[in-house]
Amino acid sequence: TYGDMLARSAQLAHALLQLDVEPGDRVAVQVEKSPEAVMLYLACLRAGAVFLPLNTAYTLAELEYFFGDAEPRLVVCDPARAADIGALAEKSGAVTVTLGRDGQGSLPDQASRLPMDFHDVARGPDDLAAILYTSGTTGRSKGAMLSHENLASNARVLVEHWRFTGDDVLIHALPIFHTHGLFVATNVVLMAGASMLFEQKFDPARIVSLLPRATALMGVPTFYVRLLQQDGLDHEAAKNIRVFISGSAPLLAETHKSWRER
Repeated sequence: TYGDMLARSAQLAHALLQLDVEPGDRVAVQVEKSPEAVMLYLACLRAGAVFLPLNTAYTLAELEYFFGDAEPRLVVCDPARAADIGALAEKSGAVTVTLGRDGQGSLPDQASRLPMDFHDVARGPDDLAAILYTSGTTGRSKGAMLSHENLASNARVLVEHWRFTGDDVLIHALPIFHTHGLFVATNVVLMAGASMLFEQKFDPARIVSLLPRATALMGVPTFYVRLLQQDGLDHEAAKNIRVFISGSAPLLAETHKSWRER
């Protein structure tokens, strides 16, 4: 529930303060997708920290570059990679804590003992909220700095354009280290007071089975290509969906045509 979200993100925000994270400090996060990871994102915003999501496929050499460039105060990683990533983080002066895909780890353990209410740190519209590194296709990845108002205005516009309301239910099967899954899908749902069916990964059969319970689906073009190959995808299965959204890359015209015909 939204009450659970506020309570858990409050506990994590308290944990960040205990770990000496101050307003403006970067919190680098390389963890698997989980509800707890979303709570950590919100905790960073509430504590005035700067959320820095990192692709789970990044190698240690790539992480070394990001840590050196962003200079995080705190690094959150999967428990299985804590030893290697912790050594890298220490070189850049950061402390390392863990968070696994099951919601377990040193950070959630610490947070579980802390209060469930938190007085949000005051932040202005131009204060930094997140850093998202580019793909690096034309050179080394660069950190795009996103303010609180960048994130809020984007969500407001999309809620209005896509007509999201508290009655909507989004199927969320995107990764949360990219703009689409975190700053678009998650923020739009929260801004509208809507709900989501939060999937750890994209599984076509699972997505088709969830369609009757949802009103919206966000995906990348390959989602729709693979769904078109899935048994059970028809008008009846999708009759409750009011909007299908494709982003992150161009959707081929033939895929769009096939989807409309299906």
